[in-house]
Amino acid sequence: MAANSVSHCFSLSIIMLFLYLQLIHCNVTYDRKAIAIDGQKRILFAGSIHYPRSTPEMWEGLIQKAKNGGLDVIDTYVFWNLHEPSPGNYNFEGRYDLVKFIKLVKKAGLYVHLRIGPYICGEWNFGGFPVWLKYVPGISFRTDNEPFKKAMAKFTQKIVQMMKDENLFESQGGPIILSQIENEYEPESKLYGPAGKAYVKWAAKMAVGLNTGVPWVMCKEYDAPDPVINTCNGFYCDYFSPNKPYKPTLWTEAWTGWFSDFGGPNYQRPVEDLAFAVARFIQKGGSFVNYYMYHGGTNFGRTAGGPFITTSYDYDAPIDEYGLIRQPKYDHLKELHKAVKLCEKALLNSDPNIVILGSYEKAHVFSSESGGCAAFLSNYNLRSNAKVTFNNMHYNLPRWSISILPDCQNVVFNTAKVGPKASRVQMVPTNVKIELWETFNEDVHSVDDESSMTVKGLLEQLNITRDTSDYLWYTTSVRINSSESFLRKGTPLTLSIQTAGHGIHVFINGQLSGSAFGTQQKRKFSFTKNINLHPGENKISILSIAVGLPNIGPHFETWNIGVQGSVVLHGLDEGKKDLTWQKWSYKVGLKGEADNLGSPNSIPSIVWTRGSLETLKHPLTWYKAFFNAPGGDDPLALDMSGMGKGQVWINGESIGRYWTVSVNGNCTGCSYVGAFRQTKCHFGCGGPTQQWYHVPRSWLKPTRNSLVVFEEIGGDASKISIVKRLTTTDK
Repeated sequence: MAANSVSHCFSLSIIMLFLYLQLIHCNVTYDRKAIAIDGQKRILFAGSIHYPRSTPEMWEGLIQKAKNGGLDVIDTYVFWNLHEPSPGNYNFEGRYDLVKFIKLVKKAGLYVHLRIGPYICGEWNFGGFPVWLKYVPGISFRTDNEPFKKAMAKFTQKIVQMMKDENLFESQGGPIILSQIENEYEPESKLYGPAGKAYVKWAAKMAVGLNTGVPWVMCKEYDAPDPVINTCNGFYCDYFSPNKPYKPTLWTEAWTGWFSDFGGPNYQRPVEDLAFAVARFIQKGGSFVNYYMYHGGTNFGRTAGGPFITTSYDYDAPIDEYGLIRQPKYDHLKELHKAVKLCEKALLNSDPNIVILGSYEKAHVFSSESGGCAAFLSNYNLRSNAKVTFNNMHYNLPRWSISILPDCQNVVFNTAKVGPKASRVQMVPTNVKIELWETFNEDVHSVDDESSMTVKGLLEQLNITRDTSDYLWYTTSVRINSSESFLRKGTPLTLSIQTAGHGIHVFINGQLSGSAFGTQQKRKFSFTKNINLHPGENKISILSIAVGLPNIGPHFETWNIGVQGSVVLHGLDEGKKDLTWQKWSYKVGLKGEADNLGSPNSIPSIVWTRGSLETLKHPLTWYKAFFNAPGGDDPLALDMSGMGKGQVWINGESIGRYWTVSVNGNCTGCSYVGAFRQTKCHFGCGGPTQQWYHVPRSWLKPTRNSLVVFEEIGGDASKISIVKRLTTTDK
């Protein structure tokens, strides 16, 4: 009896273990209708939250707000340049702790779409590629190139193995249900020709061969090879169909707004239009929608790409840059998700029957014995509301809207009828005093003495800096004969400089002569200005500035920055003097960067000077001060409206680049009606593109927080202030 009991207990244990393993090791598959998790097809709503664009202290709150907003999935890129800053040296600490982030998503009961790329675009510096990759011998990015494929495969395998080691794929009981390889390749694939097609096939085969147990996707890649699913990105995706009839219709980037660039406007996408776009996609058979972004966050440090992308990556997302809920976008989408989920059975068990209700009005009707009936009534008219008859009942449809009827009778949601009131955002001054200001001025006169190299001609900036700094000095000398007629006449000479971007400050004999900048639309630009030279030796120093590396475009790794055209002096007796092929000295970065002045723990070789800020408005000036943290838990920001352009650190953490250049946009109103594009719904005209810069509270100590600012042009540091961000909702 005892032996039989032991045998019986052992058998029960084996059965229970088997059932347990069956529960935790779920399969993720798909058919033409949807992603299926452990055999259950789902309509899934996802939201992009990028872990390095916030802080670990914010992650759990952001994820919970996403869940409360009706999301099922958190979507994130993986940022190669953060994780492998030099070949073979990896960093997964702090804001870069990908495993911790994914485990927090699992803890909240949500799934993950892991977009490994490793090309990500994302308005991120160099598209997520580490700059050292550009200097691998024989490399060519994103094509059938062995050095590139070897590096890409190695990093992809590294990330996949990390996930496997932590049992994070759904096939292991983890939250990852989808992974992405490559990113938005189709728009550039024609330029790569047959090598591009071969690369896509290789990338898909490499990814699938990693045996993650979950499907892989390629977004905006029509010829994604089986079994990889091709997906859509855009403002609207109801036109989209996958490349095979047995693949589901997935929208991996439903753009909730748009990114900003310095000098450009900020954008608002009306939630009525966003909800209309999502409902259009669902009624056409879509079953997965990812909001890009659901929380945009902040491009801390020098991580913003573009070039010229702002430090804020707010994106007009449902959760704003600071982690606060943006109304009515958040709640209106939440109600949309509820309405669609009420239709889930009908949507997944039938195809739409389209009924014409009028010139601009249609009904998409989903009906089956097992799934019941659901209907989407649409009005695409830009001018007029409509009254339609459906199933012998009358319905009022606002223009440019869809009504959702989960039982084919009762309207539970209309995309244009917004219930929640709009958030009112205020940046409120705190009582914090920023005190004990000290300054240090970069010595332009000594730049030539500290140069690292001298060669004939103008060198490309990134090849010299390797992106260790935004700044590169170009310095040369010009000897002026005392007999030059311009000296007798007292007329100036003219200096012209052609540059590949992104900005320059020109110094003549140590004095700032002028500055010039490109734009995101026109990176290359010229500088032309009258200058005064004296008899004898004159020094021309050009500080060339990068404002983020490119993140999109065919072979963007080959694009130049820095002084790459001609440098010519006009008005001499000989006519013009071409300085382009003279000897030029080069120095990477600034003295303050070399001394790590942004860190409170640095031991600089320079001496800070205390004095009145009113008399210290010089270019290339470092400022240092201290402040105590304000009370409460409201999000904080620095108001930099009194400054020009530069970078800022708090307690050694880089807040990012700041620039108070004014908005050039068309802020003439915003209607939800009609297709949304970047040309509409601008705001911020008349002020700087970005005035406030997010200061995470977790970076602060109760007292004596160090603030360090590097100002390129000249500003009034006494006007810098700490403000808190408050949101209220109209009742």
